Amino acid sequence: MTNPIKKLYLKIRKMHITPPWLVMVIDLLWVAISIFLALFLRDNFQFPTKLNFSDWVYTPILLLLVRFFFFEVFQTHHLVIRYTNTQDVVKLFWACLSGTAAIFAINIVDYILTKHFAVPSSVLIMEFFVSMVFLVFYRFAFKLYYLETMNPAKRRKNIVIFGAGSSGVTTKRTIDRDNASKYNVLAFFDEDDNKIGMQLESLPVFEFQHLEPFLRDNNVSFLIIAVQKITNAKIKEITEIALPYNVKVLKVPPVSRWLNGNLSFKQIKKVRIEDLLERNPIQLDLSLLNNELNGQTIMITGAAGSIGSEIVRQLLKFQYKQLILIDEAETPCFFLEDEIRKANGMEHIKLHIFDICDERQLEKMMAQYKPDVIYHAAAYKHVPMMEKNVRSAVKVNVGGTQSLADMAVRYGTKKFVMVSTDKAVNPTNVMGASKRIAEMYVQALNFQQSTTKFITTRFGNVLDSNGSVIPIFRKQIENGGPITVTHPDITRYFMTIAEACQLVITAGAMGKGGEIFIFDMGKSIRISDLAKKMVQLSGLTLDKDISIEYTGLRPGEKLYEELLANEENTTKTEHQKIMIAKVRPCDYNTLLPKVKTLLEHQNDDDFTIVTCMKDIVEEYKSQNSVFEIIDNQEKKPS
Repeated sequence: MTNPIKKLYLKIRKMHITPPWLVMVIDLLWVAISIFLALFLRDNFQFPTKLNFSDWVYTPILLLLVRFFFFEVFQTHHLVIRYTNTQDVVKLFWACLSGTAAIFAINIVDYILTKHFAVPSSVLIMEFFVSMVFLVFYRFAFKLYYLETMNPAKRRKNIVIFGAGSSGVTTKRTIDRDNASKYNVLAFFDEDDNKIGMQLESLPVFEFQHLEPFLRDNNVSFLIIAVQKITNAKIKEITEIALPYNVKVLKVPPVSRWLNGNLSFKQIKKVRIEDLLERNPIQLDLSLLNNELNGQTIMITGAAGSIGSEIVRQLLKFQYKQLILIDEAETPCFFLEDEIRKANGMEHIKLHIFDICDERQLEKMMAQYKPDVIYHAAAYKHVPMMEKNVRSAVKVNVGGTQSLADMAVRYGTKKFVMVSTDKAVNPTNVMGASKRIAEMYVQALNFQQSTTKFITTRFGNVLDSNGSVIPIFRKQIENGGPITVTHPDITRYFMTIAEACQLVITAGAMGKGGEIFIFDMGKSIRISDLAKKMVQLSGLTLDKDISIEYTGLRPGEKLYEELLANEENTTKTEHQKIMIAKVRPCDYNTLLPKVKTLLEHQNDDDFTIVTCMKDIVEEYKSQNSVFEIIDNQEKKPS
C-alpha cells in the first residue's frame, strides 16, 4: 500500500462515520460493476471481438450520470451504513427505480429521434436488479462486519423477548436498529400454540414453560415483556422466574405511548415494584357514577395530596357542574392546577388555598358553592409525625372533619364521603385514633339528621403516595443504600392510588348513609420482602451492592395493619372489591360532648389530649409510644 493511500485508509478508519462523498464513490463503483456485469450477461459472458462504443462507453457513462443524479436527489449517500435498516433499503430502491424510469424515458425519446435505444432494455433491466443486490448487500455486509469487529457477540448482552406477536417483532427490530452493537436477542417465548416452534426474525419461538431452564442454561442479561395486553399476575410470574438468575425484566410501553407510532429502545423501561403489586383494573359502574356525579357541584378537600389529586383526575371524566378544590399546600396546588389546565382546562374548576380548620374561610366557601357532594381527603397521615404533633392531628383530623361535616348539613350537601385509613382499626397511635374519632363523628351525625348522607371509606397504604415506603426505598437504592426497614416482620396492605380512588368514588355512589366501606386490599406484604425485590429489580445484589438495616418500630407503629376491628364483620356489596363493615353504633348525643371536650383540650399538653382520645376510642392502646403510660395507669387498681 503506497504511503498516500495508506494515510487515506487510516484517516477513514478513525472517522466516526464514513463520509458521504466516500459512500457515493463506493455506490457508483458498484453501479459500474453492475453495468459491465449486465453487458456480459446479455452477451452470455462472451467478450466482443469488436468494441461497440455505444454499448461499452456511452451506456456506462449515461447510466452512471443518471444514477449519480438520483443518488443526490434521494440523499442515499447520507445514510449511515452501519445502521442500515429496511427504511434505508426502501430509499435505495426508489432512487434506483427512479433512475431506471428516467433511462426508459430517455430511450423512448431517443427511439423516436434515432430509431434505436440509448441503453439496451435488457441491459437496463439487469443492471437495475444487479445494482440493487450489490448496494444492499455491501451495506448489510459492512454492518455485520462493524458489529462483529467493534462489539463481538461474546461481548454483547443477551436478551430474550416474551411475546412473539407484532409488538415482540417490533421490539426485536428496535433492538437491532438502535442498540445492535450492545445487545443480542437469543429467542422469543410465547404461550400461543400457533407460534411455538416457529422461526421469527430468524429466531426460535419457545413455549413459556421452557423460560426457566433457558435462563438457567444461558447467560441472559435482559428479559423484555413485549405483550400489549398482559395481566399484572403474568408480569409478576415472569419476573419471579427471571430474578433468581439476575435477569433484568423490562416492559414495552403501550402502543399509544410510542413516539409517532415508532418504538424507541429508550422507551422500554424496567418493570417496577408497582407492576408486581398492582392488581388487575377494576370495572366501574359508569351508569351509577354518571347518575351520581353528572350536573353536580363537587368539593374535594386535600385536593393536591396523593389521594385528593387522583380523585380530581377521576372526576374530570364526568359531566360535573363545578369542581371546587381545596388544599393548603401552595406548591402542590400549583402543579395540580398546571396539570388540569394542560389536560382539561380550568373551566368550571375553582382551586382555593386555605386550611380547612379556618372555619371562617370554610363557611364562606360552603355558602358560596353549596356543594352537592364532598370528598373529604384532607388529613395528616404520617404516624411518627402525628405521634410528636398531637395537637395538629386533633385539630385537622378531628376538628377539621367536624367543622366540614357540620357545614355540609347546614348548606344542604347531599353526600359527604370521608377518606379514612386502616390505621383507624384498633388504633395504636395518635393518627389512627384521630381518624377513628372522625369516622365515629360522621357516622353518628349521619343518623342524627336526614339532609346529608355520610359515608366512610377505609383502606390501607397506597403505592407511590407522598412519603410512602416505595419512593423512600427507591431513593435509598439510588443513593447506594442502606435501605431502612423498621422490623423484619412488619407487613402492610398496598393498593394503587388510581384503584383506591376509583373505589372511593364508587363506594360514595353506592352509599345510603352511615356505612364504613372497606376495600379488598389483597394479601398483606412483608416490607422486608418488598425491599429485597426492589433491590433485585434494580439489578443489584443484596448484602454485596446494598444492604438492609432494621431500625426498630417507630412510635405508634404496628407490626400488622388491620382492616376490621375484632368486634366487626362485613357484608358484601354489589361490587366484589367493596364490603361494608358492621361497626358498633355510636350515639351522637353521647359522642358530641366528648368530641367537644377533646377539641377544648387541643391546646393542652399531649398527655391530656391523648387521655381524652382514649376516652372516646376505647380500643385505642398505644404501642411503642410514650403514651403507653396512660394505658398502664388505667390498668392499676384504684
